[in-house]
Parts: sequence; C-alpha cells; structure tokens
Amino acid sequence: MRVLAGLRTSDHRLTRRIAAWDSAWARRLLPPVEEAAEHTKLWWATAVAMAAGGGWRGRKAAAAGISAMVVSELLSNGVAKKLVQRSRPPKEWIPHDDVEDRPDSSSFPSGHTAAALAFTAAVSPSWPWAGAACAVPTVLVAVERVHSGAHYPSDVAAGAAIGIAAAVLVHKAPRLLTHCKGRSRVADG
Repeated sequence: MRVLAGLRTSDHRLTRRIAAWDSAWARRLLPPVEEAAEHTKLWWATAVAMAAGGGWRGRKAAAAGISAMVVSELLSNGVAKKLVQRSRPPKEWIPHDDVEDRPDSSSFPSGHTAAALAFTAAVSPSWPWAGAACAVPTVLVAVERVHSGAHYPSDVAAGAAIGIAAAVLVHKAPRLLTHCKGRSRVADG
C-alpha cells in the first residue's frame, strides 16, 4: 500500500508540475498539437500522405499504422475507460484555460496517447524514417495531455503501453493466423 501511495503522490506532483509549465513554446505548440490529434485527424492525415507519396512501403506502413490505431482505440476507449473510472485531475491544479476544454470521460488511460503510440510503433518497422518523424508529434501529444489537465502521467503511460501492445498485435497477427491455419491442417490431416 505504501508503494501505491507513493506512486499516486508522485503522479499528482508531476501532473501539477507539467500543467504549470508556462513557456511561450508550450503555449504556441501544444494547443495546435492537441487540435490535430483530436479524433485521430493527425494520424489519418499522416497515413494518407504516406500512402500517397511513399509507394509500396508507404502504403504498408499506413495500413499498419491505421490498423494499430484502431485496435488501440478499441482497447483504450472501448474497454479500459469503461473498466477504470478515474476522475480527471482537479481543475484547481491547472493554472491555464486549457482545463475548460477537456473530456468528461474517464481519465484512465489516455486514448490520444494510445492512438499516437500505436500508429508510430506500427509504422516504424515498415518505414523507420516515417516512424522517427511520427515520434515527434507522438511525444508532443503525450506531454500535451498532461499539460492541458486532461490526464495524469500514469494515464499517459498506460495509453502508451496499450498503443505499443496494439502495434505488436497488428504486426504479429498475420503470422499467428498463418501458424494457426497450419496447425489446423496438421490436425485435420
């Protein structure tokens, strides 16, 4: 119990510190990042650009990214948020107006972060350069979710874990299906 209490205290302290971060850079950059990431617009637009301009590799990376993003959205928003009802950080902790524009749903986990990590992690094996380019807005989305008061850092970490798991699942699924088909043929034969 002592460990959990310490983690909760650290989570709250870090939330307040990140939300209080007041720099011209944060005020200029983070709100447009949040707007672009809303409803996964940023990742859909990136997938379209990759598919249109990246040839076979771009289409493969875009398909993997979108597939992983969809899986992560189902897991984070469709399952985890329903199972874990966690309140958003208190408004009093957030010293700027972004706190007024946050969702009413459960804070845990961060669906924005899950989608961003899933997309980036799924794109990277097919097209490492594009994955590296996607990593920049992915990190900004994660920081913005805490800075705006929408999430605790632990919500973002859980979203990141879900996103990575979704990307791994998308990459392993074809091999798993092929393996299962092969086993069923052996059992039938």
